[in-house]
Amino acid sequence: MKGGAWGIVCVTALSVVAPHCACAQGLSGKPLRVLVGFAAGGATDVSARMLGQKLSDLLGQPIIVENRPGSGGLLATEAVARAPADGQTLLMMAAADTVQPALRAKMPYDLLRDFTPISLVVTGPFVLAVHPSVPARTVKELIEVARKADGRMNYATSGLGSSAHMAAELFNSLTKIKSQHVPYKGVSQGVIGVANGEADLIFASIPSAKPMLEIGKLRMLAITPAKRSALTPGVPTISEAGVPGYDRTGWYGVIGPAGIPGDLVSRLNTAIARAVSTPELKSAFFKQGLEVETLSPVDFGKLIHREVMQNIAVAKAAGIKPE
Repeated sequence: MKGGAWGIVCVTALSVVAPHCACAQGLSGKPLRVLVGFAAGGATDVSARMLGQKLSDLLGQPIIVENRPGSGGLLATEAVARAPADGQTLLMMAAADTVQPALRAKMPYDLLRDFTPISLVVTGPFVLAVHPSVPARTVKELIEVARKADGRMNYATSGLGSSAHMAAELFNSLTKIKSQHVPYKGVSQGVIGVANGEADLIFASIPSAKPMLEIGKLRMLAITPAKRSALTPGVPTISEAGVPGYDRTGWYGVIGPAGIPGDLVSRLNTAIARAVSTPELKSAFFKQGLEVETLSPVDFGKLIHREVMQNIAVAKAAGIKPE
């Protein structure tokens, strides 16, 4: 989901002004901007637009999704950090954003200090999948195969520092195995690489892996979250399948600049929870391989903090030095 230059800006008004509801008290009637740090059409962008359309009805004001792709999402995130703390400029944040502090020696903002967490919106598990030639049908068997391979096994990712990369390195760290990183230019290319036998395994989103899983070009062993998912009935988690404590999930949530008044944060949090709890939005997200899950601002902040710290530790263990 990497974007192009900052000059490529796509602005789309999602709706017209709708009748006010109780959630809108204290908010202006001006358009509310939701920035996305990646190009239009990616998962972050699609999630922002799906949420924005329903949120507009509840807040009684237009929602504008503005794409500011570039620098792995840093351009949009920095713009939100510098925006007024009036609740009118927000960011659709991706779990991948929590990797940036582990990769960059200098950041234009502090992800843990310069923002107001508002709410988690949706989560999406990654699947651990292997090429059919890999003689493993369980996570425990894969660990044994990898140990016997003694560093000759490799894994595909969508690039250095991607969520797939961190998921694989966390797996290596917890299992004390060695495997080699094979970066591709995107998750779809990585999936195809494993399906073609160029790499042994991959941690991939369900939508990206599904086509190859369905035709037997990949074999799914487990999913990455701490708990099982309705998206993959009957598939065990990596933690329960032999790696206690393993927990990685793709997610999208909403944050704003630091200092947004508490009453506005509460109203935005409530509106987001109401929006995503509607059957139509739940169903729409489910079809995208995502499950609705909201959190309080405090708990969402704890999630961001935990993942930033985990990514720094994983990158250090993998020998990835900030540049």
